[in-house]
Amino acid sequence: MKQPPPGTEERVAKMTFASIYPLYLEKVEKKGRTKKELNQVIT
Repeated sequence: MKQPPPGTEERVAKMTFASIYPLYLEKVEKKGRTKKELNQVIT
């Protein structure tokens, strides 16, 4: 498996869920899913 560039792991570890949630929501909506379905998976 290919190694990520240096510093990537630290950058990802510092991300908050609040900053990632809109990205997840956008992705699931593109795939025809709903916000309700996303929240059900998360909780």
